[in-house]
Amino acid sequence: MAGWRCFQNSAKPFIRLRRPITDRREEEPDAPMTDATGRHPFLLTTAAPNRRQRRLAWGILAALACALLVAAPFARLILPGTEIVIPAYAAAAFLVEILTSALLFALFSVDRSRSVLLLATGYLLSGLLVLPWALTFPGVFTPLGLDPDIQVTPLIAAVRRLGFAGIILAYALAKKGRPGDRIRGPVGRVIAGRVALVLAGAAGIVLLAVLGAGRLPAFMQDARNVTPLWSVVPAASVALYSAGLAALWTRSRSTLDLWLMVVLGTLLIEILLISYLGGATRLSVGWWAGRFFGLASASVVLLVLLSETTTLLARLARSVRSERLARESRLTAMEALSASIAHEINQPLASMVTSASAGLRWLDKDVPRVGEARSALERVVRDGHRARDTVDGIRNLFRTDTRERVPVDLNRLIEGIVRRSEEETRLGQVSIETRLQQSPLPVTANPLQMEQVVSNLVANAVDALSTVTDRPRIVRVTTRSQGGSALVTVEDTGPGIAADIRDRIFDPFFSTKPEGMGMGLMFSRSIVEDHGGRLWASDNRPSGAVFHFTLPSGPASGAEAGR
Repeated sequence: MAGWRCFQNSAKPFIRLRRPITDRREEEPDAPMTDATGRHPFLLTTAAPNRRQRRLAWGILAALACALLVAAPFARLILPGTEIVIPAYAAAAFLVEILTSALLFALFSVDRSRSVLLLATGYLLSGLLVLPWALTFPGVFTPLGLDPDIQVTPLIAAVRRLGFAGIILAYALAKKGRPGDRIRGPVGRVIAGRVALVLAGAAGIVLLAVLGAGRLPAFMQDARNVTPLWSVVPAASVALYSAGLAALWTRSRSTLDLWLMVVLGTLLIEILLISYLGGATRLSVGWWAGRFFGLASASVVLLVLLSETTTLLARLARSVRSERLARESRLTAMEALSASIAHEINQPLASMVTSASAGLRWLDKDVPRVGEARSALERVVRDGHRARDTVDGIRNLFRTDTRERVPVDLNRLIEGIVRRSEEETRLGQVSIETRLQQSPLPVTANPLQMEQVVSNLVANAVDALSTVTDRPRIVRVTTRSQGGSALVTVEDTGPGIAADIRDRIFDPFFSTKPEGMGMGLMFSRSIVEDHGGRLWASDNRPSGAVFHFTLPSGPASGAEAGR
């Protein structure tokens, strides 16, 4: 059976238990990665913010509030000659908001949400209007011959500010999360149409402000000071920002919603500095501080989109690589399986045919040679047993090999598995916690097989957390001695095990994962039981599942070691 031993070694990739979290994009390139509501669970628009993101958001707001306190005493101090900085500020604001709009349009191409399309439109309109605002600013481009009416700049600023605030409020009110809210049809045509509409709208606003400056409400007394009518604009902006914050806070909040709340908070600080603490006077410390606050708020969503996009790309690349390696391993193992089975079965079958033919010839002699025929039939029986042993070897492929058992410290083994899993779990935003017994936890076991059991349970726990968006994703591994046995538990905060499948999860070929073989838990239980232990599952409170297994502590008994 040397050939069969070779087959068992070559079949190792076939019984790999880890499965990459990925969809079958190569088999179904148009299949969307969506949940039961038709939404994509890992996008900024649907994924819930984690604790780290919430802390960062509050930290940014706290830092900006401190900056407000520093700038407040000097808010009315005029900084003459600083209008030369306005083109640089406008260029930076234009780039930030146009890039943010482009990334939001890209997000819409996947999510198809009307609210995301509306938000992308708002950023595009705000970015386009910042250029004519700078070009018409009094005294900035006068040497180049641009000297428009002083009312043009505040008119554009009012439309830009109120329009953006109104669009964010509309975004918050439009979030419903139902499949019917998604836009169907060609994505490119929808985006092109919306961009054309915004370009036409921005051009119309600028044209109206330039041609109708003398007939529209006057917001400026002179190049620096505003009229009382201007107070309506910041008051209306504060009302819209506050309404938007309230709408985002009371509705289902995603990661994008969290950072939009930071944006609105920053814009409220900007309004406070420019229109109230700074006295609505241009080129004052408060006016400039407010402008840079506005630039910071515009950068928030851009940085978040870039960060999350980079993370998703890294996760996607890792998933594709893992899927390709797993597929190649399965193909290699299947080739080895087919070749080994054919080789091991064909040999005894060919020998049986030869022996049976020889026996028939001995019996067909004029004087039958019964002794020779009997020997041939005995060879047929022997080869039949050999074929049976080959089939038994296939059936027992996943059973343990006790001859390779050695003393193992389960704590050290688990630490190594967790260390190797850190990169993958970090990309999946999963935390692995260990609560290991301080003293060593010795058992007599096959190290490779024990690694497969623990790795399988940890990988299954990580897989179960892939759809969790409303709570921390945590896998916790615990070890302790218990009544002469070593107890290991692997728990997660996932959706748990449904009651109707609880009794089937250890059955062969039963799996809740589309790409699963249904062999992992069955194989793990077989290994544990062959080592004299037990593997079972229970519920984790308030959510998730717990897998426990026990192994006899210390060296195996004489009967166990001799098996």
